[in-house]
Amino acid sequence: MRPHIQVKNLNVYYGKSQALKNVNLEIPRNQITVIMGPSGCGKTTLLKSFNRFLELDENTRLTGQILVDDEDIYANGVDVTEVRKVIGLLAQRPYPLPMSIYDNVAHGLHLHQMKKNRKEYDEAVHHYLEIAGLWDEVKDRLREPATGLSIGQQQRLCLARGLAIEPEIILGDEPTSALDPISSQHIEKILLGLRDQYTIVIVTHILRQAKRLADHVIFMYMGEVVETGSAEKIFNDPVEKRTKEYLAGVF
Repeated sequence: MRPHIQVKNLNVYYGKSQALKNVNLEIPRNQITVIMGPSGCGKTTLLKSFNRFLELDENTRLTGQILVDDEDIYANGVDVTEVRKVIGLLAQRPYPLPMSIYDNVAHGLHLHQMKKNRKEYDEAVHHYLEIAGLWDEVKDRLREPATGLSIGQQQRLCLARGLAIEPEIILGDEPTSALDPISSQHIEKILLGLRDQYTIVIVTHILRQAKRLADHVIFMYMGEVVETGSAEKIFNDPVEKRTKEYLAGVF
């Protein structure tokens, strides 16, 4: 099976500082890929290059290619909105829109004109809240402000909102780092349940979480990809010295 995402000779600069150095890698389809490494090694920069979020900072410069289904998402004429529809992002902290729970999930459906009538919207909201494990908790207060939910519920709502526009790829930038342990378990369980239908790429600084979630691993250090491979191979028989030291807790 061809990889879902291919990165070729990727370099990223913030002003004069180089954040990613000649990155080459492939991300498999319908698996959970975990990007791990110490703080400041370029994990989030790499992740946000996949949906062109780096462009939101005008001081950022990027060279190289990122191919999704063999299409270069940075090629001239590519619709950035369409890229971000195909590739959704679950951020570190949830950012519910200042509207009702129902309208948070329906917002993207309205924006992309994906449904025809109220019944279809109702069914979609129910469906995606169910997938996010939130329906039973909010079904009697769908018209209440989303900001009234707990932070763990807000994160699941943001996941439901992202899934509603039918992406192919889900990015997670340390999506449980702001959550309590029970809410974190909820998110991990949902992600594990989604991996057969989506390509999922997660940044985490928690080694235990990487071992629980990963099918495929990318280990980064100082802006470089040190080693990639199956979770079994990386965790049990890494090749590179820096990978071994990181897994052993040396740094």
